[in-house]
Order: sequence, then structure tokens, then C-alpha cells
Amino acid sequence: MKKRLKIGIAGAGMGGLAAAALLADQSHDVTVFDQFDTPRAVGSGLVIQPVGRRVLDVIGAGATARASGHKIHRMLGRESKTGRRVLDVSYGDSYGLAIHRARLFDCLFDAVKQRSVTLKQSHKVIGHADQRLIFDTAEQSEPFDLIIDSSGAQSKLSPLKARDLPYGAIWTTLDWPDSALPTGQLSQHYRRANRMIGVMPIGTLPNDTTQKAALFYSLPRDGYDSWRDRGLDHWKAEARALWPDLDPFLDQIKSTEQMIMAQYAHGTLRRPFGDNIVHIGDAAHRASPQLGQGANMALLDAWALSEALRHFPVETALPAYARARRAHVLAYQWMSAAFTPQYQSDSRILPFIRDRILFPLSIAPPAKQILTTLVRGNILPPLGYLTPPDQPAISPDL
Repeated sequence: MKKRLKIGIAGAGMGGLAAAALLADQSHDVTVFDQFDTPRAVGSGLVIQPVGRRVLDVIGAGATARASGHKIHRMLGRESKTGRRVLDVSYGDSYGLAIHRARLFDCLFDAVKQRSVTLKQSHKVIGHADQRLIFDTAEQSEPFDLIIDSSGAQSKLSPLKARDLPYGAIWTTLDWPDSALPTGQLSQHYRRANRMIGVMPIGTLPNDTTQKAALFYSLPRDGYDSWRDRGLDHWKAEARALWPDLDPFLDQIKSTEQMIMAQYAHGTLRRPFGDNIVHIGDAAHRASPQLGQGANMALLDAWALSEALRHFPVETALPAYARARRAHVLAYQWMSAAFTPQYQSDSRILPFIRDRILFPLSIAPPAKQILTTLVRGNILPPLGYLTPPDQPAISPDL
């Protein structure tokens, strides 16, 4: 009979909550620690790709997520001066689920609350020793058979040294206005690679039936203070020059405080585990959001880890998890590193190559089909050899 493990999870993010639900279903004793007084998500919109929705369905959160989010069938980017397409990727007969982080968090949190999982709030994890978690109060947890680090990019447990990316973005959440913009796609406008603005429908927020939009604008990593100092009117004029149709969105922004800066980094742990500790999500690998895979990677990490623990004792399950996720993670990390400078950099050459060479190639077979598989998240088997044999291949209608 398989041993029942005492598992401590640092961080109630997407990966941590998914792991808690999956491992509780295997009858493990699971405790989740988070620094917030009240569990909540931070951020704006994201896209759950078909591979990520499959994980949500496994833990019973898929239906509520689909009811709250918004289906997008296309990612379309245009050069701002000419209106020429420079990015056009379709999901084919599937879709991406655009959703606000807070709404997705609620779906996952509700799923966890239906299991026998202990939730410890106001516990900020700053380290670990002797199989115990250490908190900022100098207190320590009880010893665990396994510690799962799901504490994100600011993890104090992960040895990952990521490389800061030169560009980030400012984000906000707005009401979806009466607009001519199509609601079934993520839309972006660019000027070279150093100017990018985009908008995406993201469904509804908790306790609100108003349809929302996520708006984002590219900025250099250290550019937020100077952007704020130039003032809102200066930025709105710049944004309207890039994309006049965004007026109904921009009119809702009354203060620079509505725009939150997100900074990005790139890096991957070669060995995402140690003695009785394993890292998932941003604690294990970080990349720009250009391919829209961040939340999906955390969900897939949680699922792969749970499948490894289903089949192996903990000492062999951790390297099995790492092997199962390695190819998928590295493929998307490599492609993110290749794509990002074409859309967020100071280069003048890369946008020319993107617009005049790569885009024409991307809308012709077989590149078009490859890009569809890429955005769906299943260009390689996401769980490797740990994919459950009783689960069918990813269905386009999920």
C-alpha cells in the first residue's frame, strides 16, 4: 500500500492550489501556507490554453472557469502605421480561455476547499531546514515528508537565478466598452518592437457580471517611474497614436495608479528538486508571457508531480517529475526566448525580419499548423511518459 505523505505547499498560487487538490485526491495530508491574511490573486488577465484547461477539468474547476472566462480563437497583431498584419495565430477548432487571475484563483480555491486540505494564512515562507518551513515570524512548521515550492518568482526556497528581461508591461483591468473591436481574440498593435499595446476580453470578476478587458502596454523594465512622471495625458496621446480604436478603453483610465507594472525574467532550474523539496511554476522556470503559457506551465507541473507521486515513492517521484516535464518546459522556454525580442526589444532589425520574412512564412503550411499547436500548449507531450493512459489526447473542444 502506498505511503500517505505529509505535504507542505509554500504558496497558494495556481500551481500550489492545483497540486493541493490533486494530492488530496490521493489521500495525502496536505497543508498550504500563504502570506496573505485573506487568500487572493494578484494581477490582471491571462490565457488558459487547452493543456491547462485539461488540468482544471481533472480537479473539477474547469466548468466554473469556462463560465467565468472568455473564449478567444485568435491572436492578431498589426503594425500600427500601416495596419499590416504581423502576427496572426488561430486556435483552429479549439480556443484559449482568457480569464482574470482573481476569477481563476476563486475557481481553484473553491476546488481546494472541497477537499481535506489545511490552509494556513498569514504564513510568509522565508526558508526551509530539516524538512520544515521557516516563516518570517521565526516560527517553523512541523516536519513534512515533502515540501512543494509554489511561491512564484519571489520564492525564497528556489535556487533559480533568472535573467531579467529588458522589457515588461503595465497592465490594467477595464470594463469591455461598446467597441468595434472583436471580442473573440487577443488584439495587439506594434511600432517596431519597442512599442506594443494590446487588449483582451477576460470575462467577469468575482461577484460581478460586467464583461471585463485586460489592457497592457510594453515598457522598458526600468521605465515605470519615467512613464508615470510624464503624466497620463502624454501616455494616452502616445497610445492613441498607436491605436485610435482604443479610445473607449483609454477613457476609463483616470490615474496612473490604475496601471500596474509587471517585470519579467527568464530562466530554468536544471534540477527542480532537492532532498524532500520540489519546485513548480515560476519557482522552477520563468519566461516572458509572450506565448501565454505561464499559468499553464504551473498547472502542468502540479499535474505531473501528482502523477509521479501516484506511481513512485517520493525519493524517485521527484526525478520522475523532472524528467516528465523537461522537454516540454525547455521547448517553451527556448521558443519564448526566440519570440520575445521580436516584440519587446530595442532592435530595429528583428521587427523587419518579423514583418517581412517570418510573418509571411507563419501563415503558410506547415508553419501555420505548428503555431496553432504551439499556442495550444501541446507541441510536445506536456506530461511526457507520465500522461495518464486512461486520458485521451487533448480534445479541441475542451
